[in-house]
Amino acid sequence: MSHPASASRYFVPEPSHWPLVGSMALLLLASGAVMMMNSLANGGYVLLGGFAILTIMLFGWFGRVVGESEGMRYNLQVDRSFRLAMGWFIFSEVMFFVAFFGALFYIRVLAIPDLASPEQAVLWEGFRDIWPSAGPAAKDPFSPMHAWGIPAINTLLLLSSGVTVTWAHWGLIANKRQQLIIGLALTILLGVLFLSLQVYEYLEAYSHLNLKMTTGVYGSTFFMLTGFHGFHVTLGVTMLTVILMRSIKGHFTAERHFAFEGVAWYWHFVDVVWLGLFIVIYWL
Repeated sequence: MSHPASASRYFVPEPSHWPLVGSMALLLLASGAVMMMNSLANGGYVLLGGFAILTIMLFGWFGRVVGESEGMRYNLQVDRSFRLAMGWFIFSEVMFFVAFFGALFYIRVLAIPDLASPEQAVLWEGFRDIWPSAGPAAKDPFSPMHAWGIPAINTLLLLSSGVTVTWAHWGLIANKRQQLIIGLALTILLGVLFLSLQVYEYLEAYSHLNLKMTTGVYGSTFFMLTGFHGFHVTLGVTMLTVILMRSIKGHFTAERHFAFEGVAWYWHFVDVVWLGLFIVIYWL
C-alpha cells in the first residue's frame, strides 16, 4: 500500500525481484564475454542476451523508483541518502580516471626517461626520451592526434553543454518548463555531436595516422582514456534523455528534483574530466 512520505518514517521499499534479474544479466554478460574471447560457439548470443536482460532490468527497476518518487513516497531523509550515494558514485568514477592518469604520468615521467637512459642503451640503443612515443620496441611510424582540430571543437561542445544543462536547471528552479526542456534538448544535442566527432576522430586515426590500440604505449593510453571518457559521455547522454522525457511528462518540481541534479552532477564531472584529457593527452 502506498503511503505519502513523512519526516519521521524512512521509506523501506517492498521486496523486489529486479536485483535477481540484474544478477542474471551480469552472469550472462560475463559468460558471453569469456565465451567470445575463447572462440566458443554462441558466445555472442549469450552476450546479447545479457544486454537484453540488463536493459529490461534497468527499465523495470528505475521505472519503479520513478513511480515511488512521483507517488511522494520519498522524504527529505531519502533525498539525502540519494545525494550521498550519487556523490560517492562520482567519487569512485574520479578514482577510476585518476588511476589512468596516474599510469600516463608514470609512463611519461618515469618509464620513458628510464628506457632512454644511458644505462638502458645496451637494450634500447638509439631510443630517445620524447613524447608521444610508442615505446622502444615499436616499429611502425605513426602521427599523434593534435589538439587544435576536432579535440578543440569537442572541448567547446562539452563546455557549452555544461552551460546549457545549468540553464535548464535554472529553468526548473524558476518553474519555467519550456526553458528546462529546451536546455536539456540542447545539452543532449551537444553530447551527440561530441560523440559523432569522436567516432570520426577514431576513423581518421586508424585510416590516416596509423594510430591504433596496438601503437605501443601511446596508442593504448590514448584510446583507453578517450574511449572510456566517450563511454561516460554516452551514459550521460542516455541519462539526460531519460530526464528530458520525464520533464516533458511534467515530472520534477522546483523543490524536489534530485534525479535532475544527480544527472547534472554527472555531466559536469564528464566535462571536467575532458578538460584534463584535452590538456594531458592532446595539448602537452
